Amino acid sequence: MKRFPATALVLPLLMALSACEQLGIDDPVKVAAAKEAEARAIGSACRHAMRAIEDCYVLNPKAQKAAVYAGWREMDEYMRENKLEGVAPVVPRPGTVKPPPDEEVEEKPARKASS
Repeated sequence: MKRFPATALVLPLLMALSACEQLGIDDPVKVAAAKEAEARAIGSACRHAMRAIEDCYVLNPKAQKAAVYAGWREMDEYMRENKLEGVAPVVPRPGTVKPPPDEEVEEKPARKASS
């Protein structure tokens, strides 16, 4: 009869642990798959926006580079097969952003030379 209480305690514990996602504990496999899918989507979007893969890496430093490249390559193949044109990006490429002119600095008019 000692086995019954041990089994009765282990079974609810196993059932509770099987629902770890409900407790807020993320499954590492699902998290890795989600990160890879997001990086592939980033790569696809970069290719569709006619961005170079290097620009894509710079704009998304936290994304997995291999997955970004895979998504970029897949979109490139898709666009070539279907003869699609890319969309011009609205956000300027990194390094080409010019700072706005200072509005506070105004040129003073030259003083007239006194005769």
